Amino acid sequence: MTSVGLPATALATGQPRQGQTTELAQHANVRERQAQLEQRPCPAAVPVGTTCGFLLVPERRDVPDSKIIKVGYAVHKSTAADRKPDPVVYESGGPGSASLQQAKLLVQSVPDHDVVIVEQRGDRYSSPQLKCDEIVTGLVQTLRTPGQTAQETPAIIQQAVACRDRLRSQGIDLTGYRTAEIASDLVDLRRALGYTQWNLFGVGYSTRVMLQAASHDPRGTRSVVLDSFLPARSSSYGDAWPKLAAAIAKMGLTGRFDAMVARLNASPATFETRDPLTDGRVAETLNGNDVATILAESLDDFRAIPIIPSLVDGVADGKTGLLQPLVDQAGDALTSREWGLYYAVRCQDEPATTTAPNRPELFTDTVDRAVCQAWDLPPVPKGTTPATPGTTPATPGTTPSGSGGAKSGTAGAGRERTGSGTTGSARGTGSTKTGTGSTTKTPTTGTGTGGNSTGTKTHGTTGTTGGVTTTQTGTRRPATGATPGATPGGTRGTGSGANGGAGTASLGTGKTGVNGTTKTGTRTGTKTGSTVPTRAAQAPLPPMLVVGGQFDATTPPEAARQSTSRAPSARFVEFAGVGHGVFQSSDCGRRTISTFLDDPHAAAPCDPAKVPEPMVRPGTLFLTSSVYKIMQEPVMVAPLVLFALMSVVQLLGGLVGMVRRRGGWITAVAGVSGVVFIGLAALSLGNSTEAMLTIGIPKLLPWLAVLTVVATVASTVAAFRDHARSIAIVPSMVGLAFIAYTYGWLIG
Repeated sequence: MTSVGLPATALATGQPRQGQTTELAQHANVRERQAQLEQRPCPAAVPVGTTCGFLLVPERRDVPDSKIIKVGYAVHKSTAADRKPDPVVYESGGPGSASLQQAKLLVQSVPDHDVVIVEQRGDRYSSPQLKCDEIVTGLVQTLRTPGQTAQETPAIIQQAVACRDRLRSQGIDLTGYRTAEIASDLVDLRRALGYTQWNLFGVGYSTRVMLQAASHDPRGTRSVVLDSFLPARSSSYGDAWPKLAAAIAKMGLTGRFDAMVARLNASPATFETRDPLTDGRVAETLNGNDVATILAESLDDFRAIPIIPSLVDGVADGKTGLLQPLVDQAGDALTSREWGLYYAVRCQDEPATTTAPNRPELFTDTVDRAVCQAWDLPPVPKGTTPATPGTTPATPGTTPSGSGGAKSGTAGAGRERTGSGTTGSARGTGSTKTGTGSTTKTPTTGTGTGGNSTGTKTHGTTGTTGGVTTTQTGTRRPATGATPGATPGGTRGTGSGANGGAGTASLGTGKTGVNGTTKTGTRTGTKTGSTVPTRAAQAPLPPMLVVGGQFDATTPPEAARQSTSRAPSARFVEFAGVGHGVFQSSDCGRRTISTFLDDPHAAAPCDPAKVPEPMVRPGTLFLTSSVYKIMQEPVMVAPLVLFALMSVVQLLGGLVGMVRRRGGWITAVAGVSGVVFIGLAALSLGNSTEAMLTIGIPKLLPWLAVLTVVATVASTVAAFRDHARSIAIVPSMVGLAFIAYTYGWLIG
């Protein structure tokens, strides 16, 4: 799991188990029995005209008579006059995150398409629900103490094992909750709903699902949108810290970030926040690594990204109270996914490493490793990774050949990488029995920039009843203006496997400059055949749009850019100033996706290099957490409201006195000073975003507060002048109290 690019193999939906046929064969046999639908009331708020239901599917398609589970879905029919025939099908990431809450935004973004929202099997709106409150309890318990997470995992492990055992006691087979099955649910749903083709749209983890679904069902896929692309097996335990460090470096904060982490590791900070399960108050003591984890999670929120520079700088100086908004948000995030589903998928897709890396590690990676080791689920066999964007699986016994695409342009924030290419056809039939095989791969050779690249792959298989040999040859011609000394080449196709399922196609990638390079490898193994029907030819490659956020610390855009460069039918767009989940974070991102879905070849409708919100650099704000506390407890704004009302009364009373020639000008001055302060303060705060106010106030505001002193002095003079009524002392007392409130707490 060290590759950060596209996997070297296209999808094979399952490796055979002893005494069983491959998963793809079982999935195909299951689909011959049309999946059933069951209507139900929508479990969450959705746009008018949306209907909801369950897709009834086997928990494990590779197990005969597996029990039936229910996968939630929703359909919103477009009422547009120019309604398109191909819907957009969306699934959230996670794994374990619900999808239905995105219904309104999706319907607004693609009004001329039907919208189909699919839940992951096992999530909040499916049945059974793989809920794991035990794990949330263990996480909260661990965060109550200041030690390093690696030394505090026993409590989490105990709770995780309790959850696993409870789910099993309920008859849930956790091995049925993995990417291959989730992708097959999508294929079954398309057929059950009667759509000829649709557009696949995934974010984060579900980009893997969408690639597998496209690989299963190429003719049913019109296009694919991959938001915050997660390459197959690209994530390994311990990689989260380097990803976060890279995002922090883009902001120019490496030094201050390191200082913040070191300070909190030496002296952890305690925060009182809400327990996400009980709604009670709980005290959490966080060290530097814990805070780094919370910071990484906050980069998923586009509203928080602009304030990160000022936040990190302030915390590095010891103002730990600025972290309170992120701590509160992190508590809510603990219940935003179904942890049973999360670990069922992750622990099978990405088996836990046995040792921690010799470097700092985020809280989440430490916990994931501990839980997956405790759950001890069987890993998905090698070769069952999601398909490469831009490739489709070959049929057993076929020999495809084709040419790759051209690539042009340089990638960066706001840049696109485009590719185009043609697809070879595949014909033939064949089958194999149990046997052994070897594969020899000779990568490409080439001379100089712009040279042609050719890759050849030969499968030699010998079995108990005979042998089958297939050969793949592909030629990739570099684009005009290709990067000097870096001419990618090799065979990009889908090959026939001896596993009876979709063949595993190797991406023979060679980079040649002035001199060619050659690599050779061998592979042996035993496969079991199956009776998956062959198809006459490969389907055309669907166009793909891959989008990424500049500051994404979960699925960095560099990996997506590298992956897309290998896919002739895909293009990559990076959006500046946003993090994970471009669709939810960027208006330009939504417009780009919508335009692509209408016409995959249309030009970009906006500039992805334009930052949605400018960064709030250190020194821009007067750092204080007081306004955030007011947001949480509105009653704390009472002194400000009282001072404002008193100022208005003084202004009106003073003006009346002046009109009646009874004096009152001192009272009027007090009122004017107070009203001007309130007006200018409101104007200053109104130009700040809500996120900015959670960590500070405009630097002008403390200077404007001098007007409150002027108002209070004038009120005091008016109260002690000759013949003043005793009630005149009230404005003076209110003013003094407000000065103490402003300088002693609000900006203190």
